[in-house]
Amino acid sequence: MAGLNETPSGNRLHIGVFGKTNSGKSSFINQFSGQNISIVANVAGTTTDPVYKAMEVYPLGPCTLIDTAGFDDATELGEERLEKTRLAAEKADIAIILLADADMDEELHWYEQFKEKKTPVIWVIGKSDIRNDTEKINETLYQQTGQRAIVISAATGAGMDQVRKELVRNLPEQYGASSILRELVTKGDLVMLVMPQDIQAPKGRLILPQVQTLRELLDKKCLVMSVTTDQYVEALSHLTEAPKLIITDSQVFAYVYEHKPKKSMLTSFSVLFAAHKGDIEYYIEGANAIGKLNGESHVLIAECCTHAPLKEDIGREKIPKMLRKRYGENMTIDIVSGTDFPDDLQGYDLVIQCGGCMFNRKYIMSRIDHAKEQQIPMTNYGVVIAYLTGILDKVVIPG
Repeated sequence: MAGLNETPSGNRLHIGVFGKTNSGKSSFINQFSGQNISIVANVAGTTTDPVYKAMEVYPLGPCTLIDTAGFDDATELGEERLEKTRLAAEKADIAIILLADADMDEELHWYEQFKEKKTPVIWVIGKSDIRNDTEKINETLYQQTGQRAIVISAATGAGMDQVRKELVRNLPEQYGASSILRELVTKGDLVMLVMPQDIQAPKGRLILPQVQTLRELLDKKCLVMSVTTDQYVEALSHLTEAPKLIITDSQVFAYVYEHKPKKSMLTSFSVLFAAHKGDIEYYIEGANAIGKLNGESHVLIAECCTHAPLKEDIGREKIPKMLRKRYGENMTIDIVSGTDFPDDLQGYDLVIQCGGCMFNRKYIMSRIDHAKEQQIPMTNYGVVIAYLTGILDKVVIPG
């Protein structure tokens, strides 16, 4: 069972380890982590699917290490494994590329891909205890990139401290400093959370965006009042002053807005996470495409969770129902979950992304960049519901 203080995967620094088969990726991860996370063997292609390991790395904090299949996997399932390696690359906040030899065309190709995504790359040459070509490899790398690799040995631990230092030096500028609420509230502000406990919430627990928002409010020393929708109006009547901010589940936006005090600001968990994990300006811009939809439109709904379809599910049931009621029952709505996000978005009039609490910001932004490159409007669950409810201009957006 996960501990109460376990950091959600989406909030961890994702460190991807890449390279050819038998370049020493798994041995590196085992030495770096101090655990036997990955299988090590002299047989090419031992690592098939990416292996994700959550752990604390001093002084980085909570991280996820990703061990990937080799770039040059030539097995029957090689292309499928390579596709999963590409997906891991989209999630990586920092990439470590292990060099097997001076023939580094494959590695340089991936390096260019990481540069395009602004993903920092740390070069590593492993197995220094049993090889004598490290200088040759490093010289070739320097000629190609102007960079040099860290020489390490997974067997002895040599060079591992330098890898840690490089990871710290290459931390994304905003990593660890991003706030869900930003400047919306400060110490002493009264905040009300309206949280309908629908069937998507595990029994006895809150959903992740609610937990993370509540924790940040407590860290900010705000005064927090949490209610379910049926207690909302009664709870307001007990207060001597209106809350500065009301945060609600998007699916009850209309009801909460109808009864909120005039001086209280209103937003939703989904809108907060749209700004926290994605590009809120692009989502707001994408909302303009909603008004152009019709009964022949083609919409993609992309959720990050992989739960089985539930009755009254916001992404699978409620948003499609709202869209079809407004724009026609014949509208085509495709739904994908988890990492099943199509490469080709042409043909879609709009993409609607969930809040993305289960994935890191790097991966959500890769989806947004994908849509931008193909000039496909993209928005978010909370933004869509606010638009369809007619209150998008009344909802506060974290700046």
